[in-house]
Amino acid sequence: MPQTVLTLSTHGQGLYEFTDQAAAFVRRSPSGEGLLTVFVRHTSASLLIQENADDDVKADLDGFFRRLVPPSSDASMRWVIHTAEGPDDMPAHIKAALTQTSIGIPVANGRMMLGTWQGIYLFEHRDRPHRREVVLHLGE
Repeated sequence: MPQTVLTLSTHGQGLYEFTDQAAAFVRRSPSGEGLLTVFVRHTSASLLIQENADDDVKADLDGFFRRLVPPSSDASMRWVIHTAEGPDDMPAHIKAALTQTSIGIPVANGRMMLGTWQGIYLFEHRDRPHRREVVLHLGE
């Protein structure tokens, strides 16, 4: 069963597309059919399948989540206890809990069965740069 770990560098909160890296992994896999599991190995980042044709979608999603879960320094978040790593720490965990850390994508004929405008994104929820690990596993 083919498996690899991608290391993705982020430079702050936002969506980072890695569809091309996942597609290259699938093409190199001997089977060409099955289920691609994509898993992020962090509790303050998540995964999304989202439109990749218009960057406004990324900006709007990022803005929505910033409004939904502001930094713990915001007055509306005074109830937050976990602030050991700064005001973006607990909000990052909440955003990850609201989204997903694992995605399954069907694979046929050596290609992910994504729709025309769909891309795979790492959703970084922290302000500082990070190196995030994403596991790709193709099972039959």
